[in-house]
Amino acid sequence: MKNQKYLNMYKLNIKFRRIFLFLICVNYISGLTAQNQFGDEWNIVTNDYSNYTGISVANGRIGLLPSEHPGKTKAIVLNHVFDKESKFGVSKVLLGINFSNLEIIISGDTLKTENCSKWKQTLDMKKAAFITTCRFKDYADFSFTTYALRGMPYSGMIDVDVVSLKKNIRIRVGGQIICPKEYKDVVSGYRVMQDLDARMPILQTVADSPFGKHHLATTASFIFEEETPDLKHHIKDSLHHELSFTQDLRKGETYQFAWAGAVCTTQDFYDPKSESERMVVFQLLGNKKAVLERHLELWNDLWEGDIIIEGDLESQQDVRLALYHLYSFARDDSNLSIAPMGLSAQGYNGHVFWDTELWMYPPLLIFNQDIAKSLLNYRFDRLDMARKKAVNFGYKGAMFPWESDETGEEATPTWALTGTFEHHITADIGIAFWNYFRMTGDKKWLSTIGYPMLKEVADFWVSRSVRNENGTYSINNVVGANEFYHHANDNAFTNGSAKTALQYANRAARILGIDSNEKWSELAESLNFHYFPNGVLKENKTYDGEIIKQADVNLLAYPLSVVKNLDDIKSDLNYYESKLAPEGPAMSHSVLSVLYARLGNPEKAFELFKRAYIPNKRAPFGALSESAYSNNPYFATGAGGMLQAVIFGFGGLHLTDKGIVQKNPCLPKQWKKLTIKGVGPELKTFEVK
Repeated sequence: MKNQKYLNMYKLNIKFRRIFLFLICVNYISGLTAQNQFGDEWNIVTNDYSNYTGISVANGRIGLLPSEHPGKTKAIVLNHVFDKESKFGVSKVLLGINFSNLEIIISGDTLKTENCSKWKQTLDMKKAAFITTCRFKDYADFSFTTYALRGMPYSGMIDVDVVSLKKNIRIRVGGQIICPKEYKDVVSGYRVMQDLDARMPILQTVADSPFGKHHLATTASFIFEEETPDLKHHIKDSLHHELSFTQDLRKGETYQFAWAGAVCTTQDFYDPKSESERMVVFQLLGNKKAVLERHLELWNDLWEGDIIIEGDLESQQDVRLALYHLYSFARDDSNLSIAPMGLSAQGYNGHVFWDTELWMYPPLLIFNQDIAKSLLNYRFDRLDMARKKAVNFGYKGAMFPWESDETGEEATPTWALTGTFEHHITADIGIAFWNYFRMTGDKKWLSTIGYPMLKEVADFWVSRSVRNENGTYSINNVVGANEFYHHANDNAFTNGSAKTALQYANRAARILGIDSNEKWSELAESLNFHYFPNGVLKENKTYDGEIIKQADVNLLAYPLSVVKNLDDIKSDLNYYESKLAPEGPAMSHSVLSVLYARLGNPEKAFELFKRAYIPNKRAPFGALSESAYSNNPYFATGAGGMLQAVIFGFGGLHLTDKGIVQKNPCLPKQWKKLTIKGVGPELKTFEVK
């Protein structure tokens, strides 16, 4: 049944919406250019906070969201630590108890954006460091560098430099812990631990999550270059306390210190209070330099996989920012996945969707197979729950949830039909598993993890399909990638992804010498696809030209390779480009960009590459929102899409059963050279000139 509400709305407003979208693009580009007056290929710099959307500093476990105010952090997002969103609601990812805030007072005035000059912020993507510099009146220059420490994934640090200017000054510095207001049984305190001559002053807050699922603990302390000044504890209110010191500085003197913290929960620790203390003590007693060096070393390792664009600084910054975020939101040692907003916000409750496997996973698989494997382990660890869901709905094999949290059960709000009917996620997961084998050739992994997953996925689709009188098969009553259309029969992408997963299960069985289920081949060859009289593939059996939320049919050409004929690819492109909702998510035009690049049309591909994300950028750093009409950055799914446009479109890389090969790359005229380095286990380099 067609969704008449959406159909009527788009017929009336589509022309206006496209004009509005164009104006957004024009206004955004001019505004961002005015605000980002500095920067290079590794640094995004701003000196204007009048229209401010922050950027995330993350390490795969915690995400710090710096503020425009010097030394301040708005929130800390925890990866895969959930409690309920409401009394009768589903799960929602939690915020950490925030340790990452400093308050500076000089001569009775508090340092903030409104009373400082020479304000500048820099995201250093190479070092994964966020730097705020400013001048407070004519008293002092300040520099705050915030890290989410890669080598200590539950910890962060603010490294501070102060330079006294024209006269002697006295500064008061308060390091603060702020607990989210919805937390329960909050206990805050300060104590000095001692072992022989080692004194360890620690500020700490412990609390229970809103509905009591988790106990959280945050510990913080100052790290000084020389002797420790007198420290005083101040309770601001029941959720907010600080540890402070006062320091006199001579004219021209430079003073350095750091504020380090750690946040732990019962999701990962039996005793989060003690663990958070140990992490801070480790940094406090002589390890600051080692911790920062390890952070930089690990990020240097990550940047072995990189994309270099010559001749277009804006594109270079945008692409590297996208890759920076995917690296920031994942780890190779976590067995966790990535939510659509990563570690930048609580959007979509921090749940995991197809966004990971179809959009974010392919670039990470190209550059970092260990992170890719960790993402797959997240799904494999929840395979038993997917088996149970299949049984509960009358099917065989494994049926994965549309929205997933730490439990592996369905986490979609019950009012959203996607949770009950959007089943292509199960095929998407199977495809991602096969692609890992394609990249690595690891037969032991295929035997123990890859094939067991593919078998369960294939068995699900056999039980989920129905045989028609003419011998074909249908998959009925689904929500496809086009979520505007409910209760679709033979949705193109659902059928295409199921067909692909079934074929991959057969290939895996052959490689391992296992007899596969003969129904896998029968179903893969007999699934129904429907066409308009002119040969264009229909989005579903009864589709009649309605506006669609996001790419669906075009995904059968890339990444599925179900549609291979060039004329068919062109026809589907020509038809569906105009059907995409302007306010849809950012990924769709990335797919079209890949396809036009592979068709040898770099200029059209470049136009769509830019259209996929430019309207979604938010000043001053270029954080991606989900759509041109929303303001919920950072949208990691969109980052995955734009990276695929570069890697698999302009770069011409193809993931095949023989690994990565390059076919017919093309370079837009705006770029002088494209280099994709650190590809695959062999760390290959591919160039396009």
